[in-house]
Amino acid sequence: MKLLIKHMVCGRCKRVVRDTLEEVGIEVQHVELGEVEIGELPANVTLEQIRQALAENEFELLEDRKTILVEQIKTTIINEIHHDRRERPEHQNLSDFLAQKMGYDYSYLSHLFSALEGITIEKFVIAQKIEKVKEYLLDGELTLSEIAWRLGYSSTQHLSNQFKQLVGLTPSDFKRTGRRYRTDIDKVGVSK
Repeated sequence: MKLLIKHMVCGRCKRVVRDTLEEVGIEVQHVELGEVEIGELPANVTLEQIRQALAENEFELLEDRKTILVEQIKTTIINEIHHDRRERPEHQNLSDFLAQKMGYDYSYLSHLFSALEGITIEKFVIAQKIEKVKEYLLDGELTLSEIAWRLGYSSTQHLSNQFKQLVGLTPSDFKRTGRRYRTDIDKVGVSK
């Protein structure tokens, strides 16, 4: 049986979800970002108990098909940008990749995502990329050109313009000020 869970965005999240489900009495077989494969649901455990246990750790059990699809889109984008789990071939654009992976026309995915999240997929991707830029800048190991190349920007100027639009500072000003503010990955680009 597969459970789909909202707000799983990192390895730590995977451990917390595994521990939470095991405490409830569920045999966890495999955990990935956004989903958990479990054995049979024990007779003494209800979905409501699972929902409540997950909510205590700020996770949410997903059951609505459209919400699940949007979470799968978000998880795929987060994996592509933050976790170096690139499934998308270099030559394939993101919209074609998402349509192929999700099994729906991209225009449907785009409208659904916008309706449920209040932001376009494109703006969500940009927000995620800018958060990754912050991480790279604070790490201090890459130049802005290297960061732009890693994240697929056409130029450092394009990256700088988007960064300034979203953060209010240029990348160099952000780095120089030493500001250490970052946003939780699952909160990036969320308008709610």
